[in-house]
Amino acid sequence: MIGLTYLFGRADYGDAVEDEWLIVYLLREISRAFSSLWIRVFDGDGEFLFVEAANVLPGWLSPSNDRHRAWIHQGKLQIVPLGLAAEPTKSRITLEEAIGVIRTSSKSLVQSSLVEAEAFYRLEKYPGQISHSLHHALLTVPRRLAYLLHARPQAVAPAVEAFYLRSPVLMKPLLSSSPSALTLPPVDFVTVSVRFTKVLFAQLKSQHFPPPPAWATVLVRAAEAQDAGKPETHSRLELGMKITCGFEMMAATAEESASRIVREVGVLLRDLEEDGDQVLPTDEDMRMWDDVDRDDDEAWLDINYADLERELQGGAGAATRSEPGVGFGDASAAADLRKIVTRFEAFLNDESAGMDGAEMRPGDASDEDSSDDGDSSSDGGSDGEDKAVSFNEAHFGRMMREMMGLPPGDITGDTRRGSSEGKMPPRDDDEEVIQQLAGQMESELKGHGVLSLEGSSSVSRALAGPGDSKTDPGEDEDSGDDIDMDYHLAKNLLESFKGQAGMAGPVGNILGMMGLSLPRDEGDTGENTGDDQKGNGKQQQQQQQQQ
Repeated sequence: MIGLTYLFGRADYGDAVEDEWLIVYLLREISRAFSSLWIRVFDGDGEFLFVEAANVLPGWLSPSNDRHRAWIHQGKLQIVPLGLAAEPTKSRITLEEAIGVIRTSSKSLVQSSLVEAEAFYRLEKYPGQISHSLHHALLTVPRRLAYLLHARPQAVAPAVEAFYLRSPVLMKPLLSSSPSALTLPPVDFVTVSVRFTKVLFAQLKSQHFPPPPAWATVLVRAAEAQDAGKPETHSRLELGMKITCGFEMMAATAEESASRIVREVGVLLRDLEEDGDQVLPTDEDMRMWDDVDRDDDEAWLDINYADLERELQGGAGAATRSEPGVGFGDASAAADLRKIVTRFEAFLNDESAGMDGAEMRPGDASDEDSSDDGDSSSDGGSDGEDKAVSFNEAHFGRMMREMMGLPPGDITGDTRRGSSEGKMPPRDDDEEVIQQLAGQMESELKGHGVLSLEGSSSVSRALAGPGDSKTDPGEDEDSGDDIDMDYHLAKNLLESFKGQAGMAGPVGNILGMMGLSLPRDEGDTGENTGDDQKGNGKQQQQQQQQQ
């Protein structure tokens, strides 16, 4: 950046997301050691510290204006507020403007302990997490590779990545049957302990990789040793084959690589070609290396579903293990699960969250929605009500209005308005809402003659449609033309009710809950018993009273 002097670094952590938080931890500790430093860290998602603390951020901070606003200073998270940049009307600031604010108005920056606690929550398990995320394994590899691993242990990461993402072009040299064509031929094997991160080791071990032709004979002999009661011989050689092939593919593009470590491995390999194998370590030399025989337990690779179930149910899975901190049920995994559950519960109980899960900012909701929310909040609830699963009458009413195609604020028509403005009357519980909806549906059905039992064919006239309607000269000529889309609703309701054949069914249950009862259809049988006629007479009287 022109006019600015600063240190800049870039890291490619791949699938190892925990490595990103290791970087944040190191930068935070550096800021504590050097009080004059101001540090900004970001990734492909932008200001990921704000993403981590999204639930507690102030309302004015959003993804559209958060760039260059998060800074780490003396171990604290500092936020550049609105209105301090050179152009106060802009919501987004540049790096130069943010640094200008730090230089001139550093005391005006916002520091929230709540936001900082959420943003740095993952750092609570450091520095112990550093050693916990490492894994040492014994591998049988060519002596040349043992020399490279000891000289440049950082090269394990790009080598595993080259193996994990292996391209067909880089695989071509490995398909040669001649070991002399390889930079690291499968000869002169030694067993050494190699340090991985757990992510790298899992990527290496989980990959199914048929042995290249040059390695086929070696693996066959290792399989024979496994049958002879030495299973570790084959597993160590198989892992050694994979890491060796990864170094082989990585070395093929070492000269053009953007990684300094990869280029240094290429230089070491060229030195071996020029100087010969005289510089390679002897067995005595390797016995002096640190952790030369360390082989960690691989039990953490196996998912124990019983422990997983206990963790998800809130049980103490870690307490059942003989060694704390090993496997799925360790303390860090339990803490992460509790954090996930806590945030999920907070989201479910957040009344300001919208349909898509996004927090509704003040002013986003319409006036009508705001008034409804205010009514529902003023109603309150019983002291023993569970707020997490309580019934929200206002939201239910709005959804039903939208489903029934009614205008906002109108739920029962002109005859049921609670005030001159047409707003819904105060509601004490969901039963009153359902009764109002039932009244609205009853009015709709009565308007098209579906519930009218006067005359011999009022229902048939509603179902006949405009073309089949037979009216008397004295009747309104537009009676058949008034049937529109509600005709199909009535027809479907009656056909579904008829399909129940007098038994319990969805339409009968729903209408019964709403206080509605439909007449039995005896038109297909052509006859009625005396009991049926009496029953129909009672139903007619009830319907006439309702009308």
